[in-house]
Amino acid sequence: MGTVKNVSLTDMKALKVELTRFMMAYKFALDEMNTKINILKEEFNYIHDYNPIEHVKSRVKSPESILKKVVRKNLDLNMQSIRKNIKDIAGVRITCSFESDIYKIQDMLKNQKDINVLECKDYIKSPKPNGYRSLHLILEIPVFLSSGEELIPVEIQIRTIAMDFWASLEHKIYYKYNKEVPEHLLTELKDAATAAAELDAKMERINKEINVFKENDSMNEEALLINVNEEHMALPLRLLESIGHAKTETNH
Repeated sequence: MGTVKNVSLTDMKALKVELTRFMMAYKFALDEMNTKINILKEEFNYIHDYNPIEHVKSRVKSPESILKKVVRKNLDLNMQSIRKNIKDIAGVRITCSFESDIYKIQDMLKNQKDINVLECKDYIKSPKPNGYRSLHLILEIPVFLSSGEELIPVEIQIRTIAMDFWASLEHKIYYKYNKEVPEHLLTELKDAATAAAELDAKMERINKEINVFKENDSMNEEALLINVNEEHMALPLRLLESIGHAKTETNH
């Protein structure tokens, strides 16, 4: 990154090692975060027979992308400045079915002891002027390297399928028009964002009604099954009764 005309081969190798270590720290932070998300996803599926996470995408910014952001923000071109000022080098996008899932996932991540919340921007409760809706979190996670512990920021974007669909198309349209989108299309995009929000609200209401129906339904044979490692296992009633009696005796 930057001019290398007067840098010796030895210095170049040292700079390459330094940059590689810098980038790998963010890669490892992303690995840690993806592991946490996958554990939450599987646990939620086993315990609640429901998966709030539809898709997960993650990426580490390339050195070229980092350089462009440094120039755009007029930052000093050194590792310390980049580490301090650019918090989205490692990024994860989580897509959910329902808006309420977004806040469930946020709470589950925030409640983990080794995660520190640096920043939260709720563009769902307060959408951007163009209609963009999403929840943005900057979470700091420890990464243990041979040189010691490093605290690395990871940007998490959580949105519904409708929000993600709108954001993806809006991004493509902006680049198609080289960011100079005609005014009437901007209005159409804002209207589409409103329609997507209304769809999310409607699907949320339907989902709540279905959940009430399921809760009121009587226990059936399926309720006596657990799913572990994609294998259905029957729960003997005697075992459940014994566990129930043991808990009652312990409470007394």
